[in-house]
Amino acid sequence: MSVRRLAAVQPAGFAFSPATMEKANWWIAKYPENRRQSAVIPILWLVQKQEGWVSEPAISAIARLLTMPQIRVYEVATFYTMFQLEPVGSAALIQVCGTTPCMLRGSEALMAVCKAKIGPKDKLSSDGLFTWQEVECLGACCNAPMAQINDYFYEDLTPETMAQIIDDFAAGKAPQAGPYNGRKTSEPMGGATTLSDPKLYDGSAARAIRIPNAPEKA
Repeated sequence: MSVRRLAAVQPAGFAFSPATMEKANWWIAKYPENRRQSAVIPILWLVQKQEGWVSEPAISAIARLLTMPQIRVYEVATFYTMFQLEPVGSAALIQVCGTTPCMLRGSEALMAVCKAKIGPKDKLSSDGLFTWQEVECLGACCNAPMAQINDYFYEDLTPETMAQIIDDFAAGKAPQAGPYNGRKTSEPMGGATTLSDPKLYDGSAARAIRIPNAPEKA
């Protein structure tokens, strides 16, 4: 894993919003007082949801809240790649899976679209709307190639659909998440090909089978 560092330019300060603080206290209450540091990961995530990224002032504030050394919070924030250490696009953070199944089904073409429309990976676009990254497996191999955009999976993508999704986000729209080839979730194209007889899952097949020597119902 490459070295991850905090952004060179940092904000002057950080403050928890009332909603973030309420949720942070909810997480802290899950642990004994002498183990409140265990809430560091969810609170880092809450801060990222509030600000879009994790800054040095935010790390300091979390350390004070959890009464733990600042370096310990820094270690967690820089280890887990789900934490963004510099500002990301206000419209969309696009994380394109580049692991083998997605690569074999065209993820490199999706990345080419991102580079052409947004700019270099891992960098904030000139208009501040987008950041795109290449990431490792996101666990949706059946729907390759795919990308996580903000909090949702966009699957079965093509260069054309990826370009349209980017254009939609740029226009302030909320593109529909999920598969983009017409199928439902991860089922085969054209619909399910097994367990197609309703008797197999509505209970009627089981009721029709009498188990030998089974006790009769009263």
